Amino acid sequence: MSDHIPFEIQSEIMNWLPVQSLLRFRLVCKSWRSLIESSDFVAHYSSQQQHLLVRSKSLDDFKEEYVSFVDDDSFPQHKVCATVPPLLNYLEYPVLVGSSHGLLCFQRNYPPRDMAVIWNPSIRKAVAVVVPHVTFGDPYRTALGFGVCRETMDPKIVTITRSESLNPWQVEVFTLTTMTWRSPHSTINLLSKSISFLKKPVVVDGCLYWLARHSIAVEDGTFKAYGLIVSFDMTSEEFGEVNLPDRLAHDYHSYHSLSMYKLKESLVVIEPDLEASKLVYHVWTMEDGVPKTFQKLFTISCHSPDVSSFGVRGFRKTCEPLIELQGHPGDNARILVAYEPYSKSISNLGINGRKGLYYYVYSYMETLLLL
Repeated sequence: MSDHIPFEIQSEIMNWLPVQSLLRFRLVCKSWRSLIESSDFVAHYSSQQQHLLVRSKSLDDFKEEYVSFVDDDSFPQHKVCATVPPLLNYLEYPVLVGSSHGLLCFQRNYPPRDMAVIWNPSIRKAVAVVVPHVTFGDPYRTALGFGVCRETMDPKIVTITRSESLNPWQVEVFTLTTMTWRSPHSTINLLSKSISFLKKPVVVDGCLYWLARHSIAVEDGTFKAYGLIVSFDMTSEEFGEVNLPDRLAHDYHSYHSLSMYKLKESLVVIEPDLEASKLVYHVWTMEDGVPKTFQKLFTISCHSPDVSSFGVRGFRKTCEPLIELQGHPGDNARILVAYEPYSKSISNLGINGRKGLYYYVYSYMETLLLL
């Protein structure tokens, strides 16, 4: 860039550059370094480059490998082995809490689950967070969530713990800028004590969403349960409820077998089903509006003599599902493929599909948060 270009124009140009270029440009001059590392530039940096981080785990030796793909027209050609930070290895078999604004948050899988790690794979920086008051017994006794506040761009971790006190839920919020835990700003729309969390949350547009079960007493003294989605706004820190379609909400096996993902900027619910005695997955997307409604996008059907089972692991930004295919029970080899829902064609991602290998897919945008 020329010294004759106004600094405001230089700033605007830099906002469109990839993260790795910006990291190098910090060494050019003090003014560029000051700009790139400023809190305002970091918060408003809006790279459109999306990546897919594929984590493979072997059940034989528990060895984990990470591969990062550039999710653009070149997919899946541009891939590199990703080096995880030492903090993540310290967690021992980490599980994903959430992915938001280019940051991934992991928690230790086995007790004591008292630590989480927030990781920015674009700049290879991670921060450890001590998570207090995690309780056990019921597997869903403490629910965790992670997301970035859309107004302040401050990363937050939320813990929701069931207690035996008059207030059945203890909610705490961790903010990265203060490095402290506190009560949420809002005390309205508190959770009912009859709600149980079923799955880990998904964050979409600054809101966390959990699949949950609500049990209510009926006239004969028994309880009737139905499935729903519990939301938590990362800005207002208020809880809400979203109704599932009737076919998903009122069948025990249906809402317990559901899973959720982020597809572009929408929440999608994956429903396993049987059609002609064969497994398929229906993809439902949550529509905007009050109340929120769901519309079925498409059905994933992947059957061939070489495939014994398959499961959804994530989505590309083109809306193509990423699915894990398992071969015959005798070989047990697994491969990860991109599935085109209308032509039903598949594209192998070219990851070693050895026996006993499981895949996890995390989508993230390039960001400077944590810089």
